[in-house]
Amino acid sequence: QLQASGGGLVQAGGSLRLSCTASGFTFDNAAIGWFRQAPGKKREGVACIKSRDGIRDYADSVQGRFTISTDNAKNTAYLEIRNLKPEDTAVYYCALDEEISCPLIEAPQSWRWFTSWGQGTLVTVSS
Repeated sequence: QLQASGGGLVQAGGSLRLSCTASGFTFDNAAIGWFRQAPGKKREGVACIKSRDGIRDYADSVQGRFTISTDNAKNTAYLEIRNLKPEDTAVYYCALDEEISCPLIEAPQSWRWFTSWGQGTLVTVSS
C-alpha cells in the first residue's frame, strides 16, 4: 500500500514536499516514481529513484526544481518541489515496483512499468 501526502494550495514561487509512505514492500530495492496529471492532460512522469542502485531520473521539464529522495528506514519517498509554477498544478501520484529499475521517466506511458500506486495528492499553484 502506498500513501501520498503533502499537497496543498501554494503561491507561485513557493515550495512543497510531497511524501509517499509504503507498507508491505521491500522499499530500498524498489523503483519509486512520481507522476502527475493535470486536468485534461495525460499522466506524466516527473521523477524516479532506485536508491540501492543510486539511480535518479527527472523529466527535463522539472530538472533543477524537483528533488526525489528516500528515507529507507521510514519506507518513505519524498518529492521536493521548489519555485512552484502554475503549470505544476496537478494531482501527484507516487508509484512503486520492486522488479524494475527506473525507466526513462519522461517517456510516454512510463507509468505502465509501475504496478503499485498511491491515491494521489493535489497540488494547486496560484499565480
